[in-house]
Amino acid sequence: MNLFYTPDINSEIYTLTEDESKHIIRVLRMKIGSFINLTNGNGTLYNVEIIDDNPKRCTVKVVDFVENFGKRNFKLHIAIAPTKNLERIEWFLEKATEIGIDEITPLICRNSERDSVKIERLNKVVVSAMKQSLKAFCPVINEPIKFSSFIKNQSFSSKFIAHCADGEKFSLKDKYQPGNDTLILIGPEGDFSIEEIKQAFDNQFEEIHLGKSRLRTETAGVVACQIVNFLND
Repeated sequence: MNLFYTPDINSEIYTLTEDESKHIIRVLRMKIGSFINLTNGNGTLYNVEIIDDNPKRCTVKVVDFVENFGKRNFKLHIAIAPTKNLERIEWFLEKATEIGIDEITPLICRNSERDSVKIERLNKVVVSAMKQSLKAFCPVINEPIKFSSFIKNQSFSSKFIAHCADGEKFSLKDKYQPGNDTLILIGPEGDFSIEEIKQAFDNQFEEIHLGKSRLRTETAGVVACQIVNFLND
């Protein structure tokens, strides 16, 4: 199955963008009468028939649709410090989208290596991963925000901060309760500062570890994502 992203679809007859039209008609060699699948990224999966195979403005007709396709019974939000090498955080976004995630927030910390990202570029990564993994929900990427501002008034069933500092910490796999909406904080390569860890604790975040190995930022994000999804299977 091939899946195409059409966030503004709102009628029975719809014309795709030039890029999507070219891919469908020129690359996949679809013709009038062929069927393809579209998603609006908000959970609706459309089965549509091509009624105009113009490679610049392919037009389709909705035959059937399913709402909340692949909807899970929990939400996962990971707030993660952007890496200095942007390709590494893009790798995290791609893999987390494939595994299953709802929301990502770039987190600006005391030891952050980068304090800005291009949201448009990151959105392209998650859209591509969403289509490749045949998902109908597109993760939300928020604007970067400072750690101290972000951790206030976060209402999740479970809130965790993963860090490498000394102290009593529990494994995420032991602390997380399946079905809970959860927020996980992942720090920069230099880790969260002691002050940030204390601020998180004061805001009812639980301190966790992700295993015995010391992980890179992007790897830690993927591991956290996989643990939560695995425990909900």
